[in-house]
Amino acid sequence: MQDIPRDTQAAEAKQAGEVTQAAEVAQDLTEAVRRLARVSVLVVGDAMLDRYVYGAVERISPEAPVPVMSVRREVVVPGGAGNVVRNLGALGAAVAFVSVVGDDQAGSELTGLIGGQPGVEPWLIVQGGRATTLKTRFIALGQQLLRTDREDAEPIHPKLAERLLRIARDAVAATSVTLLSDYHKGVFDGDLPRELIAAARQLNRPVVVGIIRADFSRFAGADVLIMAWRTLARHARVTTETDQTVADTARALQAAHDFGAVVIVRTGFSLSMVSGQGDAATELHLRNQAAEVFDISGAGDTVTAVLGAALAAGLDLPTAVRLANAAGSVAVSRIGTAVVREADLLAALEPPDPARKIVSPAVAAERVEQWRRAGWRAGFTHGAFAAMNADERRLLELARGACDRLVVALDASPDGGFGPSEAMRAARLAALPSVDLVVGAAPTADLLRALRPELVVNPAPTATVARPHGVDVAREWGGRVLVADDIA
Repeated sequence: MQDIPRDTQAAEAKQAGEVTQAAEVAQDLTEAVRRLARVSVLVVGDAMLDRYVYGAVERISPEAPVPVMSVRREVVVPGGAGNVVRNLGALGAAVAFVSVVGDDQAGSELTGLIGGQPGVEPWLIVQGGRATTLKTRFIALGQQLLRTDREDAEPIHPKLAERLLRIARDAVAATSVTLLSDYHKGVFDGDLPRELIAAARQLNRPVVVGIIRADFSRFAGADVLIMAWRTLARHARVTTETDQTVADTARALQAAHDFGAVVIVRTGFSLSMVSGQGDAATELHLRNQAAEVFDISGAGDTVTAVLGAALAAGLDLPTAVRLANAAGSVAVSRIGTAVVREADLLAALEPPDPARKIVSPAVAAERVEQWRRAGWRAGFTHGAFAAMNADERRLLELARGACDRLVVALDASPDGGFGPSEAMRAARLAALPSVDLVVGAAPTADLLRALRPELVVNPAPTATVARPHGVDVAREWGGRVLVADDIA
């Protein structure tokens, strides 16, 4: 058995320490999750109905160059502020929901869906002649083909706004936190936001605001503002997205409008948070934990719901943001407007298991196809990786840097079986952040044809991808074949 190099031992020791620390943090968060089902929350905001039409596309229309979708099933769920309520209900929280709907079929459906959720007390005011916001998404092969919107985004009637405010003020006293979900559909025009925030402050209730537009002054004084980075960056005319740039821009927004904290939903659905001022200033940057990002529809509502529930449970803001980040990671890994239940959140908080990266060729082919549907470029490389030395690590880093996801196939050990076993080599590879999947088999033309990677990286100028016709095989689907030195 050959000795493991010192640099490899040090790297593996560091990884072991990080895994231990992650496990301790996960344990604390797990205990926090169980408190979310015992809270009461007020949600005020723009309710809408999300309709998903699923089907199959097998041909192009002869009438126009558009796909023809055969409809297989339809799903209707609450959207907007209604999705915040739906996520809170999925966690077991008690919810009071105050909003406005139209006197139409969509409004009737939405009222029935909200009222049918356990633990939810709906106060949905009907405005005659108003169209309830209805978003219809057509989905085939896991991708949206089209979205249609039917809505009335004009301000709600002043008399209804007064009634809504009276109901909401009473509900503030009966709940532990107030969530305002502004989708710019007419509920929060006028003085309603200022009045609600003042009522909550008077009763010492935290206020969490989720917005989609750069209309910050209307929600001045809220405890937490949640918004997308693209909206803030456009408003602030910022073109870069580093941790420092995001923090500086969010800090300026916080100071300008007296927000207790600002939480930014960043590109790729990771979260950044700034809070406090002076010596009490805090900054936190979390990365999206999802293995794949399939659909961001409604994921911002999940973040708002979980963060609000955590504050209602008396958890500190950093812990609340960590829970919200984990919940958002679950939501974006699913198709459609998805809710995150306690079991989902607990599973997401488990320490990552590198062994899940080690898969069969058939499973690898399925995962690569999922990546392709999400618009990611799959890369492929191979090697024995017996020593896991600096050259092998460099190969992996270069290959991963040239694609969006990397599959690594194990070659036979060059020392006649006296070195590390295939299982040990696969485990070491799976523990590396640069590796997304490990296939425990030698690279062959059949494996490449199953994966059809956009990029194939050879470990050395003299190596072939699939002995001896790797280049020719990759060209069958237009794949690029490079050696590590070409990337460097």
